[in-house]
Amino acid sequence: MAKGHRSQIKRERNAQKDVRPRASVTFARIPTTKAKLVLDTIRGKDVALASAILASTPREGARIISKVLDSAVANAEYAASERDMDIDTAKLFVEEAFANQGPTLKRIRPRSQGRADRILKRTSHITIILNERA
Repeated sequence: MAKGHRSQIKRERNAQKDVRPRASVTFARIPTTKAKLVLDTIRGKDVALASAILASTPREGARIISKVLDSAVANAEYAASERDMDIDTAKLFVEEAFANQGPTLKRIRPRSQGRADRILKRTSHITIILNERA
């Protein structure tokens, strides 16, 4: 059984809400294994350095992740101006970057003698969370 009234539970949950700037893309048509290879290269880096790394990385996931990183920086700038949060966009770095598995699209490839092979087109949910360096 829940402890407290519904409004009290919501109030407590909203008080613990994470206010770090973030951006995510859902249902990206890239497998999580390939996305994680690119995310591992930018985790912990400054935003400018991470953007340069993604621009020079020849993988397809780098293009998608670059868009997510740009969106996270734009969200941080919006929070600094509109919501009056103390965020210095020059000090931002990639604190967390992860890819979770999304739904798999199942397709069929015809083979010889009336057989069929299954093609699994995997998707992922990519999230980037920024923070300020102290």
